[in-house]
Formats: sequence, structure tokens, C-alpha cells
Amino acid sequence: MPERLSSLKGLEYVNLSRNNFSGHVPAYLQQIAFKYLDVSYNDFEGEVYVKGVFANASAISVIGNHRLCGGIPELHLPKCTNISNYYQKSKKLSLGVILVISVLSSVVASLALVSFLLLYFCKKKTSESESVVTESFDKISYERLFKATQGFSLANLIGTGSFGSVYRGVVDEDEDGIGPTVAIKVINLQQRGSSKSFVAECEALRNIRHRNLVKVITICSSLDFHGNDFKALIYDFMPNGSLESWLHPHDHQLDLSQRISIAKDVAYALEYLHYHCGNTVVHCDLKPSNILLDADMVAHVGDFGLAKILSLEQLSNPHKSSSSSIIRGTIGYAPPEYGVGNEVSTSGDMYSYGILMLEMLTGKKPVDPIFEQGLNLHSYARKALADGFVLQIVDPMLLNDDVIVNQACLISLVKIGVQCSSESPQNRLHIGTVIHELHVLANA
Repeated sequence: MPERLSSLKGLEYVNLSRNNFSGHVPAYLQQIAFKYLDVSYNDFEGEVYVKGVFANASAISVIGNHRLCGGIPELHLPKCTNISNYYQKSKKLSLGVILVISVLSSVVASLALVSFLLLYFCKKKTSESESVVTESFDKISYERLFKATQGFSLANLIGTGSFGSVYRGVVDEDEDGIGPTVAIKVINLQQRGSSKSFVAECEALRNIRHRNLVKVITICSSLDFHGNDFKALIYDFMPNGSLESWLHPHDHQLDLSQRISIAKDVAYALEYLHYHCGNTVVHCDLKPSNILLDADMVAHVGDFGLAKILSLEQLSNPHKSSSSSIIRGTIGYAPPEYGVGNEVSTSGDMYSYGILMLEMLTGKKPVDPIFEQGLNLHSYARKALADGFVLQIVDPMLLNDDVIVNQACLISLVKIGVQCSSESPQNRLHIGTVIHELHVLANA
């Protein structure tokens, strides 16, 4: 790392992750009054300091540097003496492997050995990565979850998703059946990508806290009664279910003020994820089924299985082409630039937020059968704005109140949804602007 950084005493939030830095962690970092320092996923080695920012586990991230040791206990790093012996043995083992490979005369045998080593170390690296990410959480046993859900019975099933099923459970209930009610997301490990989704969700949620985010209480990473791998995340239970259940079908009714309040709650959550949680977290799958409502109808953003924590390089090049063939998000809510291979970005979440807003206002899903031949929810609402017939496309339930009073508010809300879901990322509103405009409308 460049020594000139030591002169920048005013730094507060610094992300140096994924920069391929090597050597010892610079001592001068102890002297700077950081509020948060991220040096994860580099190639640092040696002992981690215990002074300055390094004395606060919530203000420092050193994961992904597998040759670090020491530090405060909360970082869960190995003792330096042990890790030194480990790497001495590792060097001897590597030398032995190289000698064995050099002796082999058969090309087929050499390829087989190399393939085996690659598979072994990749699997080991994945396992270590998962261990580092999940160790931040307390763990609960499979047996307690089995009992809490009455054997994961269908009667307790409250939803299914791409990578798992969610059950209602009562943990450690007493003789009267009283105990804390939780939501248990059981990961379907047979589904491709589910293990990565589990790690991504743990990584995204382990250091973030906000009233509009679903809170992870604990996790389970164990074996079931048959000896199979079992993974689950345990969340606060949201008694009013998902926003989708309130919009489709119309079994419930949300008035205009409730919808504005929910839109504000989701906006607060996005602002925190994008700008105030230490790292920049992109949710990547914002939609009504992932917005949960508590007993007071306060909205909480959940399901971070597709979330991504952005590096400084990705933040500075948001439109860089991605090498991944996986499109993050759900059809209708994912922004168009993801479909052509661009990296995920905060503006991608803003597109999803705009579609979510329009769905709340019109009562129509972005995959509604009426949207065909190039028409979509964004263009549908944009045309209504241009032609002056917004009241003809909004959810009829919003017209039960004083239409004259609400008309200007509805037009402004639809305009926010249309601007956020612009096809061009540069034309989308900033989340701070959205929050300001929603405050004005709520107080009008």
C-alpha cells in the first residue's frame, strides 16, 4: 500500500478491498481516526493490530486475507504462532506436490492430478469463505428448528422463493405453546446457486442494522436427521406478510397514505444500503414479495440472496461489462442494462424501486398480460402522464377517497415511478431526491 496514504488524516470511511495489496498491514492505519476501514479480500499477511480502528470489530473488515493472524478476539483470526506453522507446512506440501508432478511422465495422469488439486482447493476455499461469513452469527440447531415448525409442516409454510422455502416457527415454546415467533428460510441446496445465495445473504446482512430491513436473528448450518447438509436463516416474523399479498389479489386494502408510507420505508432502506452502511450494498431483487410488513404496517426489505457488495472499482465504473452470465433480479423488475451484461449498480436498484412504485399505484404487475408488443409498465405510466389520464390507470381503490384532493398527489407519485424506472441509468432519480419528494407529498 502506498505510504502517502498516511498523510490523509481526515479519512473516515475507506474501502480498500479487492486491490491485491500484499505484505503486512501498514502500522500507520492505527493512527488515523477511521469510522470504518475495509481491507478485505487482499493478500495481507502477519499480525493484525489491536489499536485504533483495529480495536473495534464493527468498524473493520479483514475477511478474505487468509494469512492474517492475531487481532482482537472478535475478528476470530487464528493465533499467529499456529498460522506460522501452518504456512510452513503448506510450503513443504506445495514443494512435495510440485516434485511429484515433475516426476510423472504420463500427460493423462498429470492432468488428472491437477484437476483433483484444483477441485480440492476450490472447495476448501468456498468452505473457508462460508465459515468466515457465517461465524458472525450465533447458530441454532436443526433439531430446534424442526421442533419449532412441527417438522417443517405444510401448515407452517408461508412462502417459497428461488432458493428456498419460508416457514413460520415458534422457537422453544413452553407448555402453553408460548415462545418467540420467527420466520425460517430453509435453503434448497439442490437448487443451483443456492449455497452462494446463502453466503451472499449472510455477507450482506451480518454488519447492517436498520429499522426498514428484515433482521436476521440467527442461522443454522448443520446436518439434518438423515446426515444431509442443512442451511437456514432465521428472521423476525412479520405478521402482515408481504406487500404482494396486499396488492395481489385485492384481499386487503391499502389507502394512499399507507402506500406513500411504504414507499418511504423502502426508500429509507435503499438509502441506507447504498450510502450509509459502511459498504455499498445493492439488493438486486427489489419487488413486492420481498417487502414485508410488521404489525404496525412498517415496511422491511428482505431476501438478500442476490445482493452484492460493491468494490471501489465497481462504484467508479458502474456500466462496466460483467463477465457473469447470470442476470440478477426478477423479470419485470430487473433493469434493462443487466440484460446486456452490465455490472449491478445502485441505479439498478432505483429502476426496481420505480417499477415497485408504479405497481403500488396501478395495481398491475410488470408481467401483466396487457403488456405486450413492446408495451411495459414504465411506458404504460409514462404515456398516461403525457396524455393526462393518470386517474384512468391508477388502482381503483385509490379513487375511493377525495379524487380532487388526491389527483395532484397521484400524478406526482406516478411521475416519481416513471423517472426512477427510466431506461437510461443516468436519467433515474437519486434516492435522496425520492425521499425528499415523498416527504413533501406526505405532508401536503
